[in-house]
Amino acid sequence: MHGLRRGLVVASLGLASILYAGDGSDVPGFVPPPKDSKQLPPPPANMSGGETFVPFPPPPATPMSRSEKKNPPRPPTIFTWAIGNQPDALATPRTLGNLLKVMKRDTNTDYASEVKGLDEISPDPDANPIVYFTTHYNFEFSPKQRETLREFMLKGGTLILNPGRGSKPAYDSAIRELGLIIPQGSIQQLSPDNPIFHSYYDLDKIDAFLGEQGRKTIEPRVSGLTIDCRVAGIVLRLGIDSCAEDVRDGIDMVPVPEDAQRLGINILSYSSAMRAWRESVKNKVILHDSSNVSRAGSLSIAQLKYNGEWKTRHAALPILLSQFNQVSGTPVKYNYEEIGITDKKLFDNPVVFMTGHEQFSLSPEERKNLRDYLDSGGMLIAEACCGRKGFDFSFRREINNLFPGESLEAVASDSALYRMPNRIGQMKVTSALENQLKSPIAGPRLMRLNHDGKDAVIYSPLGLQGGWELSPSPFAHGYSDSDALKLGVNILLYSATR
Repeated sequence: MHGLRRGLVVASLGLASILYAGDGSDVPGFVPPPKDSKQLPPPPANMSGGETFVPFPPPPATPMSRSEKKNPPRPPTIFTWAIGNQPDALATPRTLGNLLKVMKRDTNTDYASEVKGLDEISPDPDANPIVYFTTHYNFEFSPKQRETLREFMLKGGTLILNPGRGSKPAYDSAIRELGLIIPQGSIQQLSPDNPIFHSYYDLDKIDAFLGEQGRKTIEPRVSGLTIDCRVAGIVLRLGIDSCAEDVRDGIDMVPVPEDAQRLGINILSYSSAMRAWRESVKNKVILHDSSNVSRAGSLSIAQLKYNGEWKTRHAALPILLSQFNQVSGTPVKYNYEEIGITDKKLFDNPVVFMTGHEQFSLSPEERKNLRDYLDSGGMLIAEACCGRKGFDFSFRREINNLFPGESLEAVASDSALYRMPNRIGQMKVTSALENQLKSPIAGPRLMRLNHDGKDAVIYSPLGLQGGWELSPSPFAHGYSDSDALKLGVNILLYSATR
């Protein structure tokens, strides 16, 4: 790691701060490591009591009972605590051990943790499923470490960056480093409806110590980088050191211990479920080669880029276009464009697609260009990926900003959208939505904006892309594979013939 430079003059965890050039200890919001830091404790030695043995010499001596140390089967390792050469790497060593102890008590799930050097981290998530890194100071990874972590995350691993006791220099460094690890990703604060906050406990709100502000009830402050509907990179704003360590009221930025533990259990539950899901579907999606498809008169669709998580799936549109080609015989362009909303090329595309998970806001320039595009006859197809409320809220607000006095309305059940080429009535839904609705089926819930006598926007508040890729996530609120594809084909045909 390059983060600790040669300017280091004090490296004792027993001091309130560690002084070296650019360590961040002089930045507002810096929280030092605790003065009484301890090293990682050894794993507990289990005792197996009540086992009998026959002593020497043999009978008539009476068999006696003894207790002796055993090496029990080690539970599977889920957490790898990654350390570099930051001197506060193990400033709060009981954090993960206590979290796993509480998780075993509350969920009857037994996992282990381990400590590795950053350069020992494997890019294979099977070797270290969840990598945890913490510090109180500014830091930066080496190019090689970033490359390893990038491969690790793309293959299904989860990276957790924890600012020690909520120290702001460490938080700012974590946001920067995550952006460097996956530059094409978008790091956003996760909305309270994110499944991370509901995978085991419901944590729409948590109680936390906020430095001089004292104890308050707030929304969880977690940022994430999502890859194909899976939050693969997690940056905590409030350190989860309080899972095991006593907080120092007035200094620390941490959840209260109970909520830190619940948040940690949720992250573990979510990461485990999403990794298992990814393993089950990773070979399911097949990208289609468009080299032999005629471009003449073909249907094309462009995906809109905006300041947010604008791309949630990578194969959904090509698969949908392939299905549309098979059903209708219409030539299609699989290699769709990805364009910014202010790009002049926007007007070269008769149909554009927009999606996301989290809240977002368009700039005045983006609103004007998108309004001009729709006024000129273009069509916008949009979906709240995984049925997420954050995107849904923002999308409805932006439509109201584009067209004051006009609003999205439900598509009538007798609309051509539900009749051609597929007749769509009741649709199978994902397991997560089934649990919410208490029913495995639901009617289609498309919405539209009719502007100047024609439909300018078709919007689904429930997820479609997971079904198009034949792999809805376990937390998605959307439609099943075949029904999502049927509805998507209908939307494409409607947009091409309106």
